[in-house]
Amino acid sequence: MFDKDSAYEILTSQKLTHEQKLMQLAKAAENGIDVLEISDSMEKHFENGSIHDLFEGGAPYRPRYIMPDYQKFIRRGSEFLKIDPPKDLDELIFALMTIYRHTPSITNFPVYLGNLDQLIEPFIGELSDQEVIKKLTLFFNYLDRTITDSFSHGNIGPKESRGGYLILEAEKGLQNAVPNFTVKYDPDQTSDQFMKKAIETSLACSNPAICNHRANREVYEGEYGISSCYNILPVKGGAYTLTRLTLTKLAEVADGVDNFMEDLLPEVTELIGEYMAQRIRFMVEKSGFFESSFLVKEGLISKDRFVGMFGVTGLAEAVNTLLKDRGLIYGKDREADELGTSILERVKFLVDKLEAPYSPVTGGKYVLHAQVGIDTDLGVTSGVRIPVGDEPEDFIEHLRHSSRYHKYFPAGVGDIFPIATHVDANLDSLLDVVKGAMEIGVHYMSFYAADSDLVRITGYLVKRSEMEKYEKNQAVLQNTTHLGAPSYKVNKLAERKVRMTD
Repeated sequence: MFDKDSAYEILTSQKLTHEQKLMQLAKAAENGIDVLEISDSMEKHFENGSIHDLFEGGAPYRPRYIMPDYQKFIRRGSEFLKIDPPKDLDELIFALMTIYRHTPSITNFPVYLGNLDQLIEPFIGELSDQEVIKKLTLFFNYLDRTITDSFSHGNIGPKESRGGYLILEAEKGLQNAVPNFTVKYDPDQTSDQFMKKAIETSLACSNPAICNHRANREVYEGEYGISSCYNILPVKGGAYTLTRLTLTKLAEVADGVDNFMEDLLPEVTELIGEYMAQRIRFMVEKSGFFESSFLVKEGLISKDRFVGMFGVTGLAEAVNTLLKDRGLIYGKDREADELGTSILERVKFLVDKLEAPYSPVTGGKYVLHAQVGIDTDLGVTSGVRIPVGDEPEDFIEHLRHSSRYHKYFPAGVGDIFPIATHVDANLDSLLDVVKGAMEIGVHYMSFYAADSDLVRITGYLVKRSEMEKYEKNQAVLQNTTHLGAPSYKVNKLAERKVRMTD
């Protein structure tokens, strides 16, 4: 039912902008419509926190994450948007600004901005570096001021290009939370010079993160992109839905390891599969999205390239809870880490048995994703990460631990490392860290300078200064600040272990 008291609280808030109020009121109305059948078993696990729909609401009327084929859009233009194929950089930027405005998602903003270096490269030949950087700076500032959500993501690489360098140079001079950037890294395609430029930029402004291109390019047939936090999804498609299994909460209601592994995991996995299948079927068969969207009609997306993301989070605390009588700790004790591996093997086995409707790109299967967490998570560490305070002293050992679990999550997984500020003088050492991490199987990682105003919360960026304003009941531009402020405080993210490389 529509909650009038909650709606009134939104209407009268002094911490929300007009746009934020509008979106929250729309979500409240959406949640007043329930088209899904929630069984008693599902309801039980929703209530105990083992299942979470990540605020998708009761009426799935658009896919969660949409990844348009922007290259096709640039080649052909758009009849619906009345845009001809661009002939220069100004026309390209205008075209992108326009289509972004009309690309929906769960956040109501575009979560994927395309491989921007590849998009701009054909349009910058006659322009000087200074001219391109000025235009890109205005473009990025426009995105930061109008896409007021840090889950918007642009990609760079893997090949070195002038466009890539200029994007990094423009971004280096900014301190924007939007867009999020990732560089696709493949040592066979990406030069050391280009990667050092990316790392240098990341230490200046916490962007870009680094994706292991070798590990991710074979996940789907055709091109992949990184959207939102670090979601690996098919371009020209995306994700219908993302529902998560919170392992921490499931462990709290388990009667030991055997009950957790043999009874509860199969039960909840099947319930999540059934729940997501309902969402997908309603979206495809009844919502009208794929019949009405110009993105479909103009061939920029196809439902054949959408997937269902099966989220997993809170592995660390689940292991610690199951082994609390023995005092074994995830990330510190071998037996605890081995239990973590056994849990993920079991989850993978169970998820692989599920049938995902309308998902031919994955052979009718759901894909596992290490979900980053939400603002209300207390004592639940994102995905398969080690909790703050329990990190190994040795940086390389931490990376080895990450690599052990990343392989289970083709739809995205990552780790975050604050770096001592003096390390910017030694980019070679950080490049060696990246090379070594990718070689041993780390799929995705990000750096930020320990004293930067911009910090990564779980995968998205938020400014410390903006969180401070929000904590003082002041309105802030980005709604992800609303999510980041409590997470930063409750999960003690300021106390992440700062890494040295020398």
